[in-house]
Amino acid sequence: MKGVKRFVGRFAIVLAAAFACATAPAQEYPSRPIRLIVPFAPGGATDLLARELGQRLTERWNRQVVVDNRPGAGGIIGLDFGAKAAPDGYTLVMCSSSTLILGPALGTKLPYDPVKSFTLITEAADIPVVLVAHPSFPARALRELIQVAKAKPGQFAYASNGTGTTTHIAGELLKRVAGIDLIHVPYKGGGAAITDALGGQIPLLLGAVSTPLPHIKSGKLRALGVTTPRRLRELPEVPTFSEVLPNFEVRQWFGICGPAGIPRVILAKLSGELTSIVTSFASNERILRAGLEPVSSTPEKFAAYVKAELEKWTRLLREMNIQAE
Repeated sequence: MKGVKRFVGRFAIVLAAAFACATAPAQEYPSRPIRLIVPFAPGGATDLLARELGQRLTERWNRQVVVDNRPGAGGIIGLDFGAKAAPDGYTLVMCSSSTLILGPALGTKLPYDPVKSFTLITEAADIPVVLVAHPSFPARALRELIQVAKAKPGQFAYASNGTGTTTHIAGELLKRVAGIDLIHVPYKGGGAAITDALGGQIPLLLGAVSTPLPHIKSGKLRALGVTTPRRLRELPEVPTFSEVLPNFEVRQWFGICGPAGIPRVILAKLSGELTSIVTSFASNERILRAGLEPVSSTPEKFAAYVKAELEKWTRLLREMNIQAE
């Protein structure tokens, strides 16, 4: 009996020690600076969002969050660096629908698995896609555009940010769902496309709302619809595509992830703090003026969403015969 008691006592000590070791990282975290990788060049919406997140985390935790821009290969270089980092919570990555969903769905060869290589922490913001037209175009809303395009199939063109981008996919899905024929004109980025749309060289453009927003407000471009399920705070008078085409949705989102294997206690701490910060962005004018719509989620919901979206878009892009260039 004494032997049994001695064994139970020792087992309890070992168990307590193991528990103490497991909880120690959470109690100490963060004890040094955190790196937040942005897989794109400085100056864009992702960079702005990352710097706002980093600043708020620095203030709350009294630990420096260093934004590290690692652009290249459409975000692959930065994501790959993050995937290969130590899973200790000190390396975070700005991920997005383009890097975790559309790139893999298009068949792009990746050095990481979009689901298995990352710990998904929370979504951070949507950057909605808007369809705009030059004021001379004979349609003032999406419903009218569909009517005009059906009357003159193949006679109108739309610009996108490039083949395989969210804006291109939104355009092709519009053609498929609405049963219309538009000519796709891919540009190398949104800047050149906006210039031609403003000049009337191309009648229609699908772009992230942050780029055409000031021109919509000045009247130089006319917004016909947004691809998000809800109307935008910055453009409340512009209808959603789903108001005309039920269940039509193309989301372009940004989130925060880290390498796979971040301990659950640290993940919970990160998730709680980042979710709180993202919620506060509902009144952040810098974020809102950039056309970003704050949105957050739990790690479990975020992971389930990414998996479901990857399956959905892999199937749809195959059906629409859209592949990586």
